Amino acid sequence: MNDNVFTVPHDSPALRYMGRTELFGGFPRFVFAGTNVTIRFAGSSIACVIRNHRFFNKMELGVIIDGKQTKVAFEHTEDDIFITLAEGLEYAKHEVTLYKRQDASHYFEFKGFILDSEAEILVPAPEKKRKIECYGDSVSAGQVVECIDCTASCDPEGHEGIYDNAWQSYSMITARNLGAQIHNIAQGGIAIFDKTGYYHAPDFIGMETAYNKVCYFPEAEGGMTDWDFGKYTPHVVLFAVGQNDPHNEGHDDFDIKDPEYRAKWKSGYKAIITDLRQKYPNAVFVLLLTVLGHDPEWDKAVSEIADELDDEKISYLKFKRAGRATPGHPRITEQYEMAEELTAYISSMGDGIWQ
Repeated sequence: MNDNVFTVPHDSPALRYMGRTELFGGFPRFVFAGTNVTIRFAGSSIACVIRNHRFFNKMELGVIIDGKQTKVAFEHTEDDIFITLAEGLEYAKHEVTLYKRQDASHYFEFKGFILDSEAEILVPAPEKKRKIECYGDSVSAGQVVECIDCTASCDPEGHEGIYDNAWQSYSMITARNLGAQIHNIAQGGIAIFDKTGYYHAPDFIGMETAYNKVCYFPEAEGGMTDWDFGKYTPHVVLFAVGQNDPHNEGHDDFDIKDPEYRAKWKSGYKAIITDLRQKYPNAVFVLLLTVLGHDPEWDKAVSEIADELDDEKISYLKFKRAGRATPGHPRITEQYEMAEELTAYISSMGDGIWQ
């Protein structure tokens, strides 16, 4: 690392963070997909320093440079990693956002940015006043979204996460459409209950365990950690869980048509929503499932939950192609399709919801 550089530490007032983070070892830890940090500067190059923790897949970070999206791959090591994000830029004003593309394949501590020696740090953009929070699965996390050649078909085998991109998930697109911040609490394979779904880390973890965490990896350094809900109060809460819930590892799949199981599942779902409602008494809640293929009976169950909660600020949105657009993960075009419908739905509620 060249000594002739200007370092912007993680706690510089010039940085804007978005997403759930916590200090671990003195540095902000990026866990959930889409968590990001933005800087404005005048200069010709920028790099970052992270300490990474890998579980599986190839390692990549997302970068937005003056509105243009790109990514950088890096080799994992247990030591601090210096990663060049951009170089040879015109010496001018730039805005760069570094974000976590993937969900549980890794997490990292962000230590700071490194600029060229002639660089000038600029005042950050004003913080967005509108706030959204999304609880979801792989679709909300943007898994396999960039595999455009597989649109409306199954996922390719052995892709090792290179097509994952939370920035292109419907949840984050919707937030940008509405000029809002977003905390994207999404994890591929997750279901409502522990011991169900596909998220194995190392045991099956459900949203009932993950929703109130900032680190939801039991194998992470320090284990799971609780989120302080006082740090962020959303105006809109999206809840998109139910896609993976039929799966019961090593046993027969659950049948949402079975009255006993249906009642149990709806009760577990409502328990999370009820707790979040107590934390966010003024927020609007939108319950939904995505266009990824699933039995329409799950949509009916979510609609029933919205009705039974009997709260004028809790509603159910059914996408036009809910459950029948694709057998694989929605690609970018399908994510934008959902974002367009969701943006219109939220916008129809009026500007008063953002007060």
